[in-house]
Amino acid sequence: MPIYAYKCAECGHDHEALQKFSDAPLTDCPACGQPALAKQVTAAGFQLKGSGWYVTDFRGGQKGAASSGSAESATTSSATGSSTPATPAAS
Repeated sequence: MPIYAYKCAECGHDHEALQKFSDAPLTDCPACGQPALAKQVTAAGFQLKGSGWYVTDFRGGQKGAASSGSAESATTSSATGSSTPATPAAS
């Protein structure tokens, strides 16, 4: 179950509540009792780590196992000046 952050528009009290997705949002402030609670947008409390996630495999500037093959082929084709493989010269 996610933890939702609320802030009262009347008294400024910050409140966190552990709720199900299907639960209705809270409206009454536990500090002043006014129906002025508003749900706040907060950052996620977890980070995905390991291979197979966007942040480790596809971000520009980092060389990973997935991107090393395509970077290598682009380097070799640009060094020869053509996209076709070089053929030995006939003697």
